[in-house]
This record gives sequence, structure tokens and C-alpha cells, in this order.
Amino acid sequence: MPSHHANCEHACVHQMPDLYSIRISGHLGPIALAAFPSMVSQLKGSDTLLTGVLDRSALYGVLAEIETLGLDLLEVRRLVPRRIE
Repeated sequence: MPSHHANCEHACVHQMPDLYSIRISGHLGPIALAAFPSMVSQLKGSDTLLTGVLDRSALYGVLAEIETLGLDLLEVRRLVPRRIE
């Protein structure tokens, strides 16, 4: 199988922000939620759901903060907007 090397043409693609849903195990308190000011939180059963519009850099920042805080990441989902016909 031939290898494929990334070049500037592929690496310089503009990344538009998307709506993401991030599920974390457990209920996060106000101090932990303060680490995610751009996200809206909801309790879903025994989990916390964070939702917000993030570009790639912001998404990786949120994921790094989850790791730094020692939280149990369950799911990351990019939400696709529904088309209105």
C-alpha cells in the first residue's frame, strides 16, 4: 500500500467550528464546570453533558482540561445540524 504524506495543501484546510457534545461520567460541581466557560452543561442520568461550539483547537483544549482534572470522558460527539426542508 503506498504511503501518503501530508503537504501544506492538505494541512492548511480551514477548520470551521462545529457543535460538540461531550459526556463525562458523574455530576460535575460548580468548580469543575468553571473550567469549561464556553460550554453549556446538563445532567443526563449519572453523567454530565457539555455542549458547545468549538473549533479544533478549542476542542483539544477542552479535552486536555478534562484529562488534567482527572475526569472520566465517556463520549465526544460532533453534532450535525438538521436540515430544514
